[in-house]
Amino acid sequence: MMMTWAGFWALIGTLGGRADEDGCNRLAVELSARPVLDIRGFAERLSEALYRLDQEKFGTLSVADLTLPDGEPFPQSGDGFLYSRCAVVAAGQSVWESVFFDVDRFAPYTASTCDGESLLYVPDQAYRLATGEEWDRSTRYCFETFSNRDGWPHLQA
Repeated sequence: MMMTWAGFWALIGTLGGRADEDGCNRLAVELSARPVLDIRGFAERLSEALYRLDQEKFGTLSVADLTLPDGEPFPQSGDGFLYSRCAVVAAGQSVWESVFFDVDRFAPYTASTCDGESLLYVPDQAYRLATGEEWDRSTRYCFETFSNRDGWPHLQA
């Protein structure tokens, strides 16, 4: 059976709202003590949560704390946007849900000091801890920037 959203968000709650390296290591250790099916389920829920955030309205926000030399807004890179989405997920279910109704709630997570990249590696680390093997995984949802075609209507041909 697939991990429930409630189970996923409960695990995310162990991060305390931030995807820093220590928190992600703790989460990976906790997840590794569960059956491999739960590790896979966590990876699926994480990829879906990130995929749902892959939308133009979030990706076109400028980086909150940077400007270009001429004072213009500093655009997010594709990787930066992915890490911002990770930070939103790490902030928890209520934050994740709220951004869909208010784009301004996403904006603080674009700051250069707000990097959620470590969250991406939690399923792989948990699998390695649980099995002693590397995990060459794929998930139903691709979370790379621009994967959610419905979220980027201006890119559709």
